[in-house]
Amino acid sequence: MDEIRIADGDLEIFVSRQGGAIRSATFRGRAFLQPRGGPDGGMASFPLVPFGNRVEYNVMTVQGRDYSFQPNTDDPFYLHGDGWLGLWNVQAHDQRSLTLSYEHEAAHSPYRYSASQGFSVSGRRLEIFLSVTNRSDTSMPFGLGFHPFFPLTPNAALLAPASRLWTERQGYLPDAPVAIPEELDFSTPRPVPDRWINNAFEGWNGAASIRWPELDLGADIEMDGIFGNYMIYTPGNAGFFCFEPMSHLPNGHHMRDFGGLVLLAPGESLAGRMTISLSAGI
Repeated sequence: MDEIRIADGDLEIFVSRQGGAIRSATFRGRAFLQPRGGPDGGMASFPLVPFGNRVEYNVMTVQGRDYSFQPNTDDPFYLHGDGWLGLWNVQAHDQRSLTLSYEHEAAHSPYRYSASQGFSVSGRRLEIFLSVTNRSDTSMPFGLGFHPFFPLTPNAALLAPASRLWTERQGYLPDAPVAIPEELDFSTPRPVPDRWINNAFEGWNGAASIRWPELDLGADIEMDGIFGNYMIYTPGNAGFFCFEPMSHLPNGHHMRDFGGLVLLAPGESLAGRMTISLSAGI
């Protein structure tokens, strides 16, 4: 598997064309992303395009027209879009930046689109730009997201204020919005519980921070305005947690107004950026 390196100073990233995924990410030799996801378990972060999470019943209705999906993993529901499973092409590459592109023809899903990712490093900052353009002959609901895997150390603390949480029901699907319980209220820095968590949060301002005292490491996350939601996932006792910025809610295809998914006409695009700024000596 070909991995492409970009680096600047203490920050080093390896990206694979397969899935357009980050395979490793270190700052001053410390891993701030862990390769724990994807089909081979070796992805440290992957793109969510043309949307994230599951589609219940593998069906959706858009402007009175019904569409169907096929499972794309061993999950019974179509999961996380196509970009993380596809092969991306290199458009540009130098020491500190990389641009990848991906073209998707309707296969497991009814979507036809093109996507682009731009990775750049500068000093202690990693930026990832993600965009998607509808290549279908009709309007379709699109969303974007990122699926990074962060270390879950005993004292790891997360700050990510949100307004409410969605409970989980059978099929790993969102159930109902509720007030955020205290142990998951990250309006102030709080340890991430080391147990099963698979919940969506909404009403987020796009800013978050993570501190790992054991690693003497911190990460500040800034998102573009389209990202007003996030998922937290950890299976518990696994040494990692996923903090997944998303432009929409999971299973948005079955929610009012598509849960934040944007109805793009043919040729229209959606784009957003994630910035992770690292610090040591915290």
